[in-house]
Amino acid sequence: MKKIIVLFFLIISNTIVAQNLGGNTVFNFLSQPNTAQVSALGGINISNISKDAGMIFQNPALLRTEMQQQVNTSFNSFVAGIKNYSLTTAFYSEKTNTNIALGINYFNYGSTTQTDASGNIYGEFKPNDYVVQLTASKKYLERWWYGATLKFASSNYGIYKSNGIAMDLGITYYDSSNFFQASMVFKNIGTQLKAYDGAGKEQLPFDLQIGITKRLLKAPLQFSLTAHHLQAFNIYYNDTAFNALQGDDSYLNNKFTLQKIFSHLVFATQIFIDEKLEATIGYNFLRRYDLNAYNVANGLNGFTFGVGVLLKKMHIRYATGFYQKNMFHQFSLNFNWKGDGL
Repeated sequence: MKKIIVLFFLIISNTIVAQNLGGNTVFNFLSQPNTAQVSALGGINISNISKDAGMIFQNPALLRTEMQQQVNTSFNSFVAGIKNYSLTTAFYSEKTNTNIALGINYFNYGSTTQTDASGNIYGEFKPNDYVVQLTASKKYLERWWYGATLKFASSNYGIYKSNGIAMDLGITYYDSSNFFQASMVFKNIGTQLKAYDGAGKEQLPFDLQIGITKRLLKAPLQFSLTAHHLQAFNIYYNDTAFNALQGDDSYLNNKFTLQKIFSHLVFATQIFIDEKLEATIGYNFLRRYDLNAYNVANGLNGFTFGVGVLLKKMHIRYATGFYQKNMFHQFSLNFNWKGDGL
Protein backbone atom coordinates (compact mmCIF):
# COMPACT_ATOMS: atom_id res chain seq x y z
CA MET A 1 0.00 0.00 0.00
CA LYS A 2 2.86 2.38 0.85
CA LYS A 3 4.45 1.72 -2.53
CA ILE A 4 1.19 2.61 -4.28
CA ILE A 5 0.93 5.88 -2.33
CA VAL A 6 4.54 6.80 -3.14
CA LEU A 7 3.98 6.00 -6.82
CA PHE A 8 0.84 8.14 -6.85
CA PHE A 9 2.64 11.20 -5.51
CA LEU A 10 5.56 10.67 -7.89
CA ILE A 11 3.12 10.72 -10.82
CA ILE A 12 1.45 13.85 -9.45
CA SER A 13 4.79 15.58 -8.91
CA ASN A 14 6.00 14.80 -12.43
CA THR A 15 2.70 15.99 -13.85
CA ILE A 16 2.87 19.32 -11.99
CA VAL A 17 6.40 19.97 -13.23
CA ALA A 18 5.58 19.03 -16.80
CA GLN A 19 2.33 20.88 -17.39
CA ASN A 20 2.00 24.37 -18.91
CA LEU A 21 -0.61 27.07 -18.49
CA GLY A 22 -3.31 28.40 -20.80
CA GLY A 23 -2.12 29.36 -24.28
CA ASN A 24 0.38 26.50 -24.32
CA THR A 25 -1.94 23.54 -23.82
CA VAL A 26 -4.54 21.59 -25.77
CA PHE A 27 -8.15 20.80 -24.87
CA ASN A 28 -8.59 24.00 -22.87
CA PHE A 29 -12.35 23.47 -23.19
CA LEU A 30 -11.90 20.98 -20.31
CA SER A 31 -11.68 24.02 -18.02
CA GLN A 32 -15.05 25.46 -19.08
CA PRO A 33 -17.93 25.24 -16.56
CA ASN A 34 -20.43 22.60 -17.61
CA THR A 35 -23.48 23.69 -15.63
CA ALA A 36 -25.21 26.92 -14.63
CA GLN A 37 -24.43 26.64 -10.93
CA VAL A 38 -20.68 26.47 -11.59
CA SER A 39 -20.86 29.38 -14.04
CA ALA A 40 -22.72 31.50 -11.49
CA LEU A 41 -20.11 30.62 -8.83
CA GLY A 42 -17.39 32.27 -10.91
CA GLY A 43 -16.62 29.46 -13.34
CA ILE A 44 -14.54 27.38 -10.90
CA ASN A 45 -15.78 25.67 -7.74
CA ILE A 46 -14.87 22.27 -6.26
CA SER A 47 -16.38 22.50 -2.77
CA ASN A 48 -19.89 23.87 -3.10
CA ILE A 49 -22.43 22.22 -0.76
CA SER A 50 -25.17 21.15 -3.13
CA LYS A 51 -27.08 18.16 -4.48
CA ASP A 52 -26.47 19.29 -8.05
CA ALA A 53 -25.12 16.35 -10.08
CA GLY A 54 -23.58 18.83 -12.52
CA MET A 55 -20.92 19.63 -9.91
CA ILE A 56 -19.41 16.17 -10.51
CA PHE A 57 -17.59 17.56 -13.55
CA GLN A 58 -15.66 19.89 -11.22
CA ASN A 59 -14.70 17.38 -8.53
CA PRO A 60 -15.32 13.61 -8.59
CA ALA A 61 -15.43 13.57 -4.77
CA LEU A 62 -18.64 15.64 -4.94
CA LEU A 63 -20.47 12.61 -6.34
CA ARG A 64 -22.70 11.46 -3.48
CA THR A 65 -25.18 8.64 -2.88
CA GLU A 66 -28.15 11.05 -2.71
CA MET A 67 -27.50 11.97 -6.36
CA GLN A 68 -28.54 8.48 -7.45
CA GLN A 69 -30.76 8.51 -10.57
CA GLN A 70 -30.33 12.28 -10.89
CA VAL A 71 -29.85 13.91 -14.30
CA ASN A 72 -28.28 17.31 -14.95
CA THR A 73 -28.72 18.89 -18.37
CA SER A 74 -27.30 22.24 -19.39
CA PHE A 75 -27.31 24.63 -22.35
CA ASN A 76 -24.96 27.61 -22.67
CA SER A 77 -25.18 30.29 -25.36
CA PHE A 78 -21.78 31.96 -25.69
CA VAL A 79 -20.80 34.89 -27.87
CA ALA A 80 -20.26 34.53 -31.63
CA GLY A 81 -22.85 31.76 -31.90
CA ILE A 82 -20.90 29.20 -29.85
CA LYS A 83 -23.16 26.63 -28.16
CA ASN A 84 -22.38 24.31 -25.25
CA TYR A 85 -24.45 21.25 -24.26
CA SER A 86 -23.86 19.12 -21.19
CA LEU A 87 -25.42 15.99 -19.68
CA THR A 88 -24.56 14.21 -16.42
CA THR A 89 -26.31 11.30 -14.70
CA ALA A 90 -25.47 9.41 -11.51
CA PHE A 91 -26.01 5.87 -10.16
CA TYR A 92 -25.24 3.90 -7.01
CA SER A 93 -23.88 0.35 -6.94
CA GLU A 94 -24.93 -1.44 -3.74
CA LYS A 95 -22.72 -4.42 -4.54
CA THR A 96 -19.52 -2.35 -4.52
CA ASN A 97 -20.83 0.51 -2.35
CA THR A 98 -19.66 2.91 -5.05
CA ASN A 99 -21.22 5.97 -6.65
CA ILE A 100 -20.89 6.11 -10.43
CA ALA A 101 -21.61 8.90 -12.91
CA LEU A 102 -21.49 9.38 -16.67
CA GLY A 103 -21.20 12.73 -18.39
CA ILE A 104 -20.60 14.50 -21.69
CA ASN A 105 -19.78 18.14 -22.41
CA TYR A 106 -20.05 19.23 -26.07
CA PHE A 107 -19.04 22.52 -27.76
CA ASN A 108 -20.41 23.50 -31.16
CA TYR A 109 -18.62 26.42 -32.86
CA GLY A 110 -20.98 26.74 -35.83
CA SER A 111 -19.82 26.69 -39.46
CA THR A 112 -16.46 28.00 -40.70
CA THR A 113 -15.31 28.60 -44.26
CA GLN A 114 -12.56 26.20 -45.35
CA THR A 115 -9.79 27.72 -47.48
CA ASP A 116 -6.25 26.92 -48.55
CA ALA A 117 -3.16 29.06 -47.97
CA SER A 118 -4.01 31.16 -51.02
CA GLY A 119 -7.52 31.91 -49.84
CA ASN A 120 -9.34 29.59 -52.23
CA ILE A 121 -12.63 28.44 -50.72
CA TYR A 122 -13.29 24.71 -50.57
CA GLY A 123 -16.52 24.76 -48.63
CA GLU A 124 -17.34 24.78 -44.95
CA PHE A 125 -16.61 22.68 -41.88
CA LYS A 126 -18.12 22.55 -38.41
CA PRO A 127 -15.49 22.63 -35.63
CA ASN A 128 -16.40 21.03 -32.31
CA ASP A 129 -14.95 19.79 -29.05
CA TYR A 130 -16.29 17.26 -26.59
CA VAL A 131 -15.33 15.29 -23.51
CA VAL A 132 -16.91 12.05 -22.27
CA GLN A 133 -16.19 11.00 -18.72
CA LEU A 134 -16.78 8.22 -16.21
CA THR A 135 -16.66 9.06 -12.49
CA ALA A 136 -16.55 6.92 -9.35
CA SER A 137 -16.53 7.97 -5.70
CA LYS A 138 -16.65 6.38 -2.26
CA LYS A 139 -17.00 7.49 1.33
CA TYR A 140 -14.18 7.02 3.85
CA LEU A 141 -14.96 7.08 7.57
CA GLU A 142 -17.60 9.65 8.51
CA ARG A 143 -16.54 12.87 6.81
CA TRP A 144 -14.24 12.01 3.91
CA TRP A 145 -15.03 11.35 0.27
CA TYR A 146 -12.65 10.49 -2.53
CA GLY A 147 -13.21 10.03 -6.24
CA ALA A 148 -11.68 9.75 -9.69
CA THR A 149 -12.82 10.70 -13.17
CA LEU A 150 -11.56 9.16 -16.42
CA LYS A 151 -11.99 11.41 -19.47
CA PHE A 152 -11.78 11.02 -23.22
CA ALA A 153 -11.43 14.40 -24.98
CA SER A 154 -11.73 15.05 -28.71
CA SER A 155 -11.29 18.10 -30.97
CA ASN A 156 -12.35 18.27 -34.61
CA TYR A 157 -11.35 21.34 -36.63
CA GLY A 158 -11.81 20.35 -40.25
CA ILE A 159 -8.80 18.32 -41.37
CA TYR A 160 -7.16 18.85 -38.00
CA LYS A 161 -8.26 16.34 -35.40
CA SER A 162 -6.95 15.40 -32.00
CA ASN A 163 -7.93 13.32 -28.99
CA GLY A 164 -6.55 12.40 -25.59
CA ILE A 165 -7.23 10.86 -22.21
CA ALA A 166 -7.11 12.49 -18.80
CA MET A 167 -7.94 11.84 -15.17
CA ASP A 168 -9.19 13.96 -12.27
CA LEU A 169 -8.45 12.91 -8.69
CA GLY A 170 -10.37 14.54 -5.86
CA ILE A 171 -10.74 14.36 -2.10
CA THR A 172 -13.30 16.14 0.08
CA TYR A 173 -13.87 16.68 3.78
CA TYR A 174 -17.52 17.39 4.66
CA ASP A 175 -18.77 18.34 8.13
CA SER A 176 -22.55 18.24 7.74
CA SER A 177 -23.24 19.45 11.29
CA ASN A 178 -21.38 22.71 10.66
CA PHE A 179 -22.12 22.98 6.93
CA PHE A 180 -18.43 23.10 6.04
CA GLN A 181 -16.73 21.45 3.08
CA ALA A 182 -13.11 21.51 1.88
CA SER A 183 -11.76 19.91 -1.29
CA MET A 184 -8.60 19.36 -3.29
CA VAL A 185 -8.52 18.23 -6.92
CA PHE A 186 -5.78 17.32 -9.39
CA LYS A 187 -7.34 18.02 -12.78
CA ASN A 188 -6.49 16.82 -16.27
CA ILE A 189 -3.63 14.44 -15.54
CA GLY A 190 -3.14 12.80 -18.91
CA THR A 191 -1.78 12.89 -22.42
CA GLN A 192 -2.69 13.70 -25.98
CA LEU A 193 -3.14 10.48 -27.93
CA LYS A 194 -3.34 12.00 -31.40
CA ALA A 195 -1.79 15.38 -32.23
CA TYR A 196 -3.45 17.80 -34.64
CA ASP A 197 -0.54 17.67 -37.09
CA GLY A 198 0.25 14.01 -36.46
CA ALA A 199 3.65 14.98 -35.06
CA GLY A 200 4.60 16.34 -31.64
CA LYS A 201 2.12 15.97 -28.78
CA GLU A 202 1.09 18.94 -26.66
CA GLN A 203 0.32 19.09 -22.97
CA LEU A 204 -3.08 19.08 -21.27
CA PRO A 205 -4.33 21.96 -19.07
CA PHE A 206 -3.34 20.51 -15.70
CA ASP A 207 -4.79 22.36 -12.72
CA LEU A 208 -4.26 21.88 -8.98
CA GLN A 209 -7.23 23.34 -7.10
CA ILE A 210 -8.19 23.78 -3.45
CA GLY A 211 -11.57 25.05 -2.28
CA ILE A 212 -13.61 25.65 0.86
CA THR A 213 -17.32 26.31 1.34
CA LYS A 214 -19.09 27.40 4.50
CA ARG A 215 -22.82 27.82 5.01
CA LEU A 216 -23.80 29.97 7.98
CA LEU A 217 -25.81 28.21 10.65
CA LYS A 218 -28.00 31.17 11.54
CA ALA A 219 -28.20 33.05 8.24
CA PRO A 220 -29.28 32.00 4.71
CA LEU A 221 -25.80 32.53 3.27
CA GLN A 222 -23.12 30.27 1.85
CA PHE A 223 -19.59 31.39 0.93
CA SER A 224 -16.99 29.71 -1.25
CA LEU A 225 -13.33 30.41 -1.91
CA THR A 226 -11.52 28.47 -4.64
CA ALA A 227 -7.82 28.63 -5.51
CA HIS A 228 -6.80 27.32 -8.94
CA HIS A 229 -3.55 26.68 -10.86
CA LEU A 230 -1.62 26.33 -7.63
CA GLN A 231 1.18 24.49 -9.45
CA ALA A 232 2.51 27.88 -10.64
CA PHE A 233 2.77 31.33 -9.07
CA ASN A 234 2.44 33.62 -12.09
CA ILE A 235 -0.43 32.37 -14.25
CA TYR A 236 -0.93 35.43 -16.46
CA TYR A 237 -0.57 34.74 -20.17
CA ASN A 238 2.27 36.94 -21.41
CA ASP A 239 2.86 37.57 -25.11
CA THR A 240 5.84 39.89 -24.80
CA ALA A 241 5.93 40.81 -28.50
CA PHE A 242 2.24 41.77 -28.53
CA ASN A 243 2.58 43.67 -25.25
CA ALA A 244 5.49 45.70 -26.63
CA LEU A 245 3.48 46.49 -29.76
CA GLN A 246 0.67 47.78 -27.57
CA GLY A 247 3.05 49.91 -25.50
CA ASP A 248 2.53 47.83 -22.36
CA ASP A 249 5.85 47.41 -20.54
CA SER A 250 4.46 46.02 -17.28
CA TYR A 251 5.78 42.59 -18.25
CA LEU A 252 9.34 43.89 -17.91
CA ASN A 253 9.20 43.79 -14.13
CA ASN A 254 8.11 41.32 -11.50
CA LYS A 255 6.03 43.67 -9.39
CA PHE A 256 2.35 43.27 -8.53
CA THR A 257 2.97 40.22 -6.33
CA LEU A 258 -0.39 40.71 -4.61
CA GLN A 259 -2.11 40.79 -7.99
CA LYS A 260 -0.47 37.49 -8.95
CA ILE A 261 -1.71 35.93 -5.70
CA PHE A 262 -5.29 37.10 -6.20
CA SER A 263 -5.28 35.87 -9.80
CA HIS A 264 -5.57 32.34 -8.37
CA LEU A 265 -8.77 33.09 -6.47
CA VAL A 266 -12.49 32.86 -7.17
CA PHE A 267 -15.01 34.12 -4.60
CA ALA A 268 -18.69 33.20 -4.53
CA THR A 269 -21.73 33.83 -2.36
CA GLN A 270 -25.11 32.12 -2.40
CA ILE A 271 -28.22 33.58 -0.82
CA PHE A 272 -31.01 31.15 0.06
CA ILE A 273 -34.02 33.43 -0.18
CA ASP A 274 -36.30 30.57 0.85
CA GLU A 275 -36.45 26.80 0.36
CA LYS A 276 -37.32 27.16 -3.32
CA LEU A 277 -35.27 30.18 -4.40
CA GLU A 278 -31.54 30.93 -4.35
CA ALA A 279 -29.35 33.68 -5.80
CA THR A 280 -25.62 33.47 -6.58
CA ILE A 281 -22.85 35.93 -7.29
CA GLY A 282 -19.25 35.06 -8.16
CA TYR A 283 -16.05 36.97 -8.85
CA ASN A 284 -13.11 35.60 -10.87
CA PHE A 285 -9.97 37.75 -10.53
CA LEU A 286 -8.06 36.24 -13.45
CA ARG A 287 -11.00 36.58 -15.83
CA ARG A 288 -11.41 40.24 -14.92
CA TYR A 289 -7.71 40.96 -15.49
CA ASP A 290 -7.71 39.19 -18.86
CA LEU A 291 -10.87 40.90 -20.10
CA ASN A 292 -9.79 44.38 -18.96
CA ALA A 293 -6.56 44.31 -20.95
CA TYR A 294 -5.35 47.18 -23.10
CA ASN A 295 -7.84 49.86 -22.04
CA VAL A 296 -10.83 47.77 -23.11
CA ALA A 297 -12.74 47.42 -19.88
CA ASN A 298 -16.16 46.73 -18.43
CA GLY A 299 -16.84 47.35 -14.76
CA LEU A 300 -18.69 44.02 -14.55
CA ASN A 301 -15.98 41.87 -16.15
CA GLY A 302 -15.15 39.00 -13.81
CA PHE A 303 -18.55 39.01 -12.12
CA THR A 304 -21.08 36.22 -12.63
CA PHE A 305 -24.66 35.99 -11.45
CA GLY A 306 -27.21 33.24 -11.11
CA VAL A 307 -30.62 32.30 -9.81
CA GLY A 308 -32.09 28.90 -8.94
CA VAL A 309 -35.68 27.74 -8.59
CA LEU A 310 -35.70 24.56 -6.51
CA LEU A 311 -38.94 22.70 -7.06
CA LYS A 312 -39.72 19.32 -5.52
CA LYS A 313 -39.04 17.29 -8.68
CA MET A 314 -36.95 19.73 -10.70
CA HIS A 315 -34.27 22.34 -10.07
CA ILE A 316 -34.00 25.12 -12.65
CA ARG A 317 -30.90 27.31 -12.68
CA TYR A 318 -29.77 30.25 -14.79
CA ALA A 319 -26.34 31.90 -14.93
CA THR A 320 -24.93 34.89 -16.75
CA GLY A 321 -21.78 37.00 -16.83
CA PHE A 322 -20.00 39.61 -18.91
CA TYR A 323 -17.35 39.26 -21.59
CA GLN A 324 -16.73 42.94 -22.35
CA LYS A 325 -20.06 44.12 -23.77
CA ASN A 326 -21.33 40.61 -24.39
CA MET A 327 -23.06 38.24 -21.98
CA PHE A 328 -23.46 34.48 -21.86
CA HIS A 329 -26.70 32.77 -20.90
CA GLN A 330 -26.67 29.30 -19.38
CA PHE A 331 -29.66 27.22 -18.28
CA SER A 332 -29.58 23.95 -16.35
CA LEU A 333 -32.19 21.42 -15.28
CA ASN A 334 -31.82 18.84 -12.53
CA PHE A 335 -34.34 16.04 -12.18
CA ASN A 336 -34.65 12.40 -11.18
CA TRP A 337 -35.07 10.13 -14.20
CA LYS A 338 -37.57 8.02 -12.24
CA GLY A 339 -39.69 11.05 -11.48
CA ASP A 340 -38.94 11.06 -7.74
CA GLY A 341 -38.18 14.20 -5.75
CA LEU A 342 -34.70 15.67 -5.47
